Amino acid sequence: MCNKNGSPYEAPIGVFDSGVGGLTVAREIMRNLPNERIVYFGDTARVPYGSKSKDTIIRYSRQIIRFLQTQGVKAIVIACNTASALALEEVEKEFDLPIIGVVKPGARVAAGTTKNGRIGVIGTESTIHSHMYRQLISSYDPGITVYGKACPLFVPLVEEGWLKDPVTEEVAKRYLKDLLRQDIDTLILGCTHYPLLRSLIAGIVGDQVQLVNPAYETARELGCLLEQKGIANPGEKEPGKEPYRFFVSDAADKFKNFANSILPYDIETTRKINIEEY
Repeated sequence: MCNKNGSPYEAPIGVFDSGVGGLTVAREIMRNLPNERIVYFGDTARVPYGSKSKDTIIRYSRQIIRFLQTQGVKAIVIACNTASALALEEVEKEFDLPIIGVVKPGARVAAGTTKNGRIGVIGTESTIHSHMYRQLISSYDPGITVYGKACPLFVPLVEEGWLKDPVTEEVAKRYLKDLLRQDIDTLILGCTHYPLLRSLIAGIVGDQVQLVNPAYETARELGCLLEQKGIANPGEKEPGKEPYRFFVSDAADKFKNFANSILPYDIETTRKINIEEY
């Protein structure tokens, strides 16, 4: 069964990130859109993205999308806040398939969540310096004040698996104290690695601050997009086909072990590819 453009409903969703962080988005897609197949690419050879230039992030994103197109994907999710902030607008113009990022869904929900109009955003240096969350939230409600804080150490700590380590907790306290002084009542976890630190962060900011997880909001928005485009898979995943496929640019075994610790699905194989060929 095909849609009017000839793309099969059973075609997978392409999801990509600089490394393992985008697995939080893949996890939410698995939970909320169980009929959809996924092809995931983690750019583990070139992580982190947060300290790289806009031109570099756009080049990386183009290469990855070209690779995902070879896998027959029907839509792309940029499961990386940095790439969503710096590359989404550019690649949307260049590729003829639906592409969504993680920044807009998170910004919209945060704007609707805050009661006192004071929102905090934590993310990589590139995401914070892009002011993308601030601009989007202001477009929803110009009366909201947004406070950004770059937390560059969170990504390597998550990649190392130190999710509940005392070192990570101490780093988080130092990062978050400035935001808490601003009397925020909403905090956007503005990097897809950060939901893996959700319980630790929640314990520091307390019940008075609502945490917004863009990974969950992105999965919901993806579901709406697939319905609008007429390409949602209405049935169960096709028998005999891998429901989820995983590719990386380096360290396949390390990625697979990490993924199996957080996904509701056991990964048997992770394939390494040379992304520079695309």
